[in-house]
Amino acid sequence: KGGFGTGVVSEEASFLVAEMKMEKLQVRSCCANVPVCRDYFLLDLNILDWSLENLVAVAVGPAAHIWKGGALQTIERIYLNSNSKYISSLAWIKEGTCLAIGTSDGEVQLWDIETKKRLRNMFGHLSVVGALSWNHHILSSGSRLGSIHHHDVRVAQHHVGTLRHNKKSICSLKWSLTDQLLASGSSDGILNIWPSDPGVKLQLQPLKTIPHSSAVKAMNWCPWQSKVLATGGGMKDRILRVWDINCEKIIQSAVCSLLWLPQTSELMTGQGLPGNQMKIWKYPMLINSSELYGNSSCKDTEPASKWCLK
Repeated sequence: KGGFGTGVVSEEASFLVAEMKMEKLQVRSCCANVPVCRDYFLLDLNILDWSLENLVAVAVGPAAHIWKGGALQTIERIYLNSNSKYISSLAWIKEGTCLAIGTSDGEVQLWDIETKKRLRNMFGHLSVVGALSWNHHILSSGSRLGSIHHHDVRVAQHHVGTLRHNKKSICSLKWSLTDQLLASGSSDGILNIWPSDPGVKLQLQPLKTIPHSSAVKAMNWCPWQSKVLATGGGMKDRILRVWDINCEKIIQSAVCSLLWLPQTSELMTGQGLPGNQMKIWKYPMLINSSELYGNSSCKDTEPASKWCLK
């Protein structure tokens, strides 16, 4: 049924990576059928999220670890207590300490980290829930079978809408900051932009469909321009695109993750092979202003959505 646990992590700058490496060994020995960190990009999972309350959630196998940002301390651990399934996605609610968890068997769970209670379980998906995104009380979830469900977490009959445009895995979901648009990326390279109506039916068509040449996993809405969306393609695409402006620049490596930096009007990307580095881009010119690399033990072996910090 799952539960909480606590623990303290070493006060070293590399505490997060060291903890994840240890968890990888435990997962390999105890749960041979659970994917480990190095496979997460290929499996279209989203297992890290940082809340506005400065809480970091990282999932490894059947466990989610909660860190308090800046304190270098694990304050909670959530366990599924099952060797046959794993946590496949995480998303903090925008207001509060509620954490949504998607699982490999199609379940969506809500946990209150402050009260240390599981609030509810929501069913409906028939496969891995690889992406989650909040729009106030509406939680949207995307599955490996290509469907997107809208859940109204306030009511018992939570499933209030469904979106479906293809049969490929949904590997990214992001509501815009104004909550007017939902962007979904799939493993076959399709980026869809959907309206905000949660009570939609299956026949609803996206407002816009933008093809890519590989999976659309890295994407994020611009915090200061509500209709600007950045997307990054995978190994077959290797292109960073910013939509709704007349600017597009090629980056010669797979883009694994995206983060807007509103204080400096910049965009940060996490790169895959060959460099596995972080890059910072001046917006809107998209000029590469700096690059950050991990240590030699991680370079050329794992994607830059998992960092080795110095």
